[in-house]
Amino acid sequence: MNLGRMSSRTSKSSVVEKTLSFEEQQSKINEVRKLIGPLNDKLPILCSDASILRYLRARSWNTKKATKMLKDILKWRLEYKPEKLLWEDVAHEAETGKMYRSNYLDKYGRTVLIMRPSLENKSTTKIQIKYLVYCMENAIQNMAEDQEQIVWLIDFQGWNMSSTSVKVTREVAHVLQDYYPERLGLAILYNPPKVFESFWTIVKPFLEPNTFKKVKFVYSDDTESKKIMEDLFDMDKLELAFGGRNSIGFDYKEYGERMKEDDKKKFASLNLADSTLSHQESIVSVLQQSMSLISDAGSDASDEALSSAGSASPNLAGTERLFEEKIELQLSCKDSA
Repeated sequence: MNLGRMSSRTSKSSVVEKTLSFEEQQSKINEVRKLIGPLNDKLPILCSDASILRYLRARSWNTKKATKMLKDILKWRLEYKPEKLLWEDVAHEAETGKMYRSNYLDKYGRTVLIMRPSLENKSTTKIQIKYLVYCMENAIQNMAEDQEQIVWLIDFQGWNMSSTSVKVTREVAHVLQDYYPERLGLAILYNPPKVFESFWTIVKPFLEPNTFKKVKFVYSDDTESKKIMEDLFDMDKLELAFGGRNSIGFDYKEYGERMKEDDKKKFASLNLADSTLSHQESIVSVLQQSMSLISDAGSDASDEALSSAGSASPNLAGTERLFEEKIELQLSCKDSA
């Protein structure tokens, strides 16, 4: 295999996406809704068609697997509490500019996350994953209402085999695929060196087919690659490192201020939603019903909107947080009983 001009489109040409008609998709959604049960009526936003569709796509339209994913993600979010991460919790990880959200979107209006693996600061896997989760939550928070996916731009300048841990890469793939399913719109690997071939051979089995097919290898000296970038980005906004004309690099201080402002907006929204929630019918009964669903059906649709806490409306974000805190109490009571 010659990685020099390797194309993800030919690497797994046998992977064919299963497509369903609108009627077939709706039928699948309805199947999941039956497994979810009364939460459909009690928490309709958390059980939206768009949310369920993402899980169905991630699990190749298998309704039981999609429902299980809902449960697994809820459990993870209850334990990890990703929406509560603050800039001050991860600021030290961003100092090198190894990962950050760009201040521009692609031409499709998608949030853009930039990664420079050669700038990894060699912190523990746990801390690296915490920063990844913070970046994902922030990217989702800043999505346009009509978008649900993110573009990754990965700059390989200065990269070598010691730059990236296989262990961390495996954990990153696990978090992105299992807890943020169908959030990846496209991953551009920009100018990977030939030595990356060996690393790619090791890590590509970690990627699910739906993820693998979204990976593109792009090279600055290739005409087709340049067209890919021009079709996707405003070249005046795109950084020089990716073939664009923007010479302004990563500014840690300025980025930190942006993240602090995003944190303020997030928690202001949470507080607003908590105040409006008091006017709704008791959520306790909903939580009791959901606990039964978790135990009996394994399907907790308390939902993936949890995984899109930042991108949702203020009311949704606050509902998710209160739901999370209340259901955690229910879980702890059940465990001690």
